[in-house]
Amino acid sequence: MSTVFEHPIRVYWEDTDAGGIVFYANYLKFFERARTEWLRSLGLAQTEIREQHGIVFVVRQMQIQFHKPARFDDALQVSTGLSQRNGASLKFSQKILREDEVLIAADVEVVCVALDKFKPARIPATMLARLDSIPLINQA
Repeated sequence: MSTVFEHPIRVYWEDTDAGGIVFYANYLKFFERARTEWLRSLGLAQTEIREQHGIVFVVRQMQIQFHKPARFDDALQVSTGLSQRNGASLKFSQKILREDEVLIAADVEVVCVALDKFKPARIPATMLARLDSIPLINQA
């Protein structure tokens, strides 16, 4: 299994400000979509996780570096790599690239939360077994 998951994104008008530059908050949406598709590629659809286990993943913290802007109609790649996992949280290293140029980089921590109490919960063993098969990446 590959260490880094790649998800393509096309920048639409709705993603940009009046100058045709991606509005900064929309990068968070791009990162979220890539993490969701990464889970889906592992056979872990978030709807099924919520319904079968009564849990969701919520962002606990994020550190972002904005290097260069993306513009209307850019074809981007969002890379997602798992950098750390434990019983109740996952950490990701994510990048948004235009060709080989890094535009945005982020370190993201998500926590598993039980929906009934909205408190941290252990990631189900079946999910951890799948996640254990994924090599961790080094954060750079």
